Amino acid sequence: MLEIFKQDSDGQEVALAPALAEPVAVCLNINGQDHQLKVAPWVSLLDALREYVGFTGTKKGCDHGQCGACTVLVDGVRINSCMTLAVMRDGQQITTIEGLSHGEVLHPMQQAFVKHDAFQCGYCTPGQICSAVGMMNEGKANTLDEIKEMMSGNICRCGAYTNINAAILDVKGANHE
Repeated sequence: MLEIFKQDSDGQEVALAPALAEPVAVCLNINGQDHQLKVAPWVSLLDALREYVGFTGTKKGCDHGQCGACTVLVDGVRINSCMTLAVMRDGQQITTIEGLSHGEVLHPMQQAFVKHDAFQCGYCTPGQICSAVGMMNEGKANTLDEIKEMMSGNICRCGAYTNINAAILDVKGANHE
């Protein structure tokens, strides 16, 4: 266990914080593959994905659940991975942007984002795509206004919203044909 100390005026070590918790063993099923990790109990799912496993497609934007750049799917439902602890997701199915495609074949939502040029700088794109796929999985957002509302947690600083909405509507339309 780790304790944090400082020296007092007499040169004696004084504990600044109590001993921190031991790492916790978790099994995260990421994109269909189990990953056995030992993480501190306060490590976010986002940090576990990026720092422990190397799935850097999931982006860290605000780290406060306000921008959606870190959106992933957990058991098919979209979540902000910066707002959940890795230990809380032990044994659950986690899908990142890297897990949506099948080899070289892009997921239909990824294809639609390319077709509609639904990105500019690309930083928010993984979260936007995961959020859109999750929204489709949830069977929600049947109109443009509903899509805008359901995607409002995903911020695009470049302002590609019109193209993002067009991509989602394209996939939604293809699913109804």
